Amino acid sequence: MRLLSRRAAWFILFNFVMFAALACDRGDGGPGRYPAHGIVEDVDLENGQVLIDHEDVDGLMPAMTMNFAVSDQDLLANLAPGQVVDFEIHFTGRSYEVVDATVVGEAEEEAGWFRLREGLVRTSPAPPFDLIDQAGRGVSLASLGDRVLIVDFIYTSCPGPCPVQTSIQVELQRRVPEELRGEIQFISISLDPEVDRPEVLERYAAARGVDFSNWSFLTGPTEQVAEVVQRWGVGSVRKDDGTIDHTLIRFLVQNGRVIERYWTSDGREEAILADLTALAKDRQASSMPASVVHP
Repeated sequence: MRLLSRRAAWFILFNFVMFAALACDRGDGGPGRYPAHGIVEDVDLENGQVLIDHEDVDGLMPAMTMNFAVSDQDLLANLAPGQVVDFEIHFTGRSYEVVDATVVGEAEEEAGWFRLREGLVRTSPAPPFDLIDQAGRGVSLASLGDRVLIVDFIYTSCPGPCPVQTSIQVELQRRVPEELRGEIQFISISLDPEVDRPEVLERYAAARGVDFSNWSFLTGPTEQVAEVVQRWGVGSVRKDDGTIDHTLIRFLVQNGRVIERYWTSDGREEAILADLTALAKDRQASSMPASVVHP
């Protein structure tokens, strides 16, 4: 039996919850076709689903972000996050399906959208932090300016997942082109600050071949670190044996915004490298002085 992907499971749960809500909150409209307008938030090609943040649909439903089935694979393949679409909903009385869609624009940067390589992604504010690194130096989100950040959460006594993730990050660090390394900063925040003092983090990182020139391992007072972990939405639970169950996730951040999230289990190393490289090149280009043209 094949397990559902994280995205597929989320789509199914979202669809169930929204259908239950709409059963109570639906307008007077019965089965039929309804014109609508909204922004594509996500597309699940494998399961034939699209998530759309739409305006009020007259006679059918109020404005909301909702998951729709799309049986037409060609139609689904032409949809992408960040597209502004006029679309048609077919309500059968039991399900909602998008049967037609026309792209009429792109979502605006002011609404949190950002162009990453060939696509648009919805960004969110990056929670602030102000901690100390492996050398005892203060490092805050604000102090990192507009550098491209790849942020993860680990602890040094982790029996397996954290060392594996750090090793994956080390390989990623080594693959970043030399001329772009100064544009990128790796950030690893401890989940166990009582144990992970600066010198402990330094030993952990050095043993795994970390280049400290653009990588900070951060710790701090227990309550302060716990607040950072909570704000970043990284679930962590300490078990009776002292180990910590936690989410293995990495965050792509720039200019105080979370641009993308990568679950380590998804194995998206090539995509992460491509995203990092694209942002680093853009930052490098924007910092170069304009060419002077002489008459």
